[in-house]
Amino acid sequence: MTPDELFGPGEWLGDGTGPRYLRLRSRIEMAIANGLLPEGAPLPAEREIANLTGLSRVTVRRAMQDLVDRGIVVQRQGSGSFVSDAPPKVEQSLSVLTSFTEDMVRRGLSASSEWLGRGIHMPSPEEVMILALSPGESVVRIERLRRADNRPMAIERASLPVDVLPNPLEVETSLYKVLEASGNRPVRALQRISAINLGGEDAEVLGVETGAAGLRIERTSYLPNRRVVEFTRSVYRGDAYDFVAELRLADQ
Repeated sequence: MTPDELFGPGEWLGDGTGPRYLRLRSRIEMAIANGLLPEGAPLPAEREIANLTGLSRVTVRRAMQDLVDRGIVVQRQGSGSFVSDAPPKVEQSLSVLTSFTEDMVRRGLSASSEWLGRGIHMPSPEEVMILALSPGESVVRIERLRRADNRPMAIERASLPVDVLPNPLEVETSLYKVLEASGNRPVRALQRISAINLGGEDAEVLGVETGAAGLRIERTSYLPNRRVVEFTRSVYRGDAYDFVAELRLADQ
């Protein structure tokens, strides 16, 4: 599709509702989603887009900045703007306990998983201690690659007591949905987040280079009676996730 075809005046820029910069942003997003603008494709300069659309430079700049902020478009000094070849940034709140699937659905993204392993095992000393397992008790482990709109985002490795999840094959999409059905959905969790460089195996699964920036997250989740119900160790692509926390003054 030529710039004239993509940005030329038409129904998309007609008398629709909403600010015009949002209509321009949506036009570019739709072209990317439909493959008309492939990954790495250059975009016309803001001045050219303004001339083609009849929009002001301010309107075009605002639409482009939105796309840059969301990781859909990247701007390279001296080269211009390009369709990003990295997954769009996803913001995850640190104040709300949700599953990966719920996070993606709320953002209009399609969540999917690729199973790397799931079964019942003898626990490690760490799992025995954190999950408060009795001697000889087994542990359920599920390990999967989490995707958003078919792009690899994170590797999630969860451990749970067998009585909480007797059959790991029940988990098809959302672990929390299965736990909620059995009355074992956690209500609070403690998370520890640290910056890492991804090792070779994890980097290969996530589709990035060995040593790329990533995040390691350990989460311990609790039932209302304070029992630990889940211990999850995950690694996230550093270019795909932002974690956001709301902070308040101690006396408010």
